[in-house]
Amino acid sequence: MDSVRFGRALGFGARSAARALAGAVDAATASSPAAKPAPSPPVRPAAAAASARPVASAVHTAARAAAHATVQARHTRKGLAQGGKRFGEAVWGPFVKLSGVLWLEITGSFFGIFALFAGHAAWAHRGDVHQVIHPAAASQDARLHLLLFAGMTLLFGYFCISSFVRAYRR
Repeated sequence: MDSVRFGRALGFGARSAARALAGAVDAATASSPAAKPAPSPPVRPAAAAASARPVASAVHTAARAAAHATVQARHTRKGLAQGGKRFGEAVWGPFVKLSGVLWLEITGSFFGIFALFAGHAAWAHRGDVHQVIHPAAASQDARLHLLLFAGMTLLFGYFCISSFVRAYRR
């Protein structure tokens, strides 16, 4: 079946379904033919003044209903805002906590790696302090390198431990 014939068949089916639905709605909303509405009595001027009271009462009732609906809409809006805030806290709170802990542990691991490399370098340079090739120049450079690597080991070791402690406290 080509697209033109398919479109025509589909359009015909949609139109006939819409007609059937409209007929069913008309039949459901129509009043029963057995119950005829009673004829309304003629309106007199005195009766018109009396009928103004129910209209004023209806207007007053409608105004009260509108005010109540406005208050209820404001209350619903506040409740929705509070619910959205609580939902955000419930969803994002654990995610933020977990990502913060993970970040601290990763940075602590990197600081630990740097501390290990600096400690290895300090251990390798500890023997250079006692070499006596050029006592003045070699000894000063060796001491400086040893102190530098030892300081780096201590500093990065402190950063590593403090990152893991902070992650544990969260």
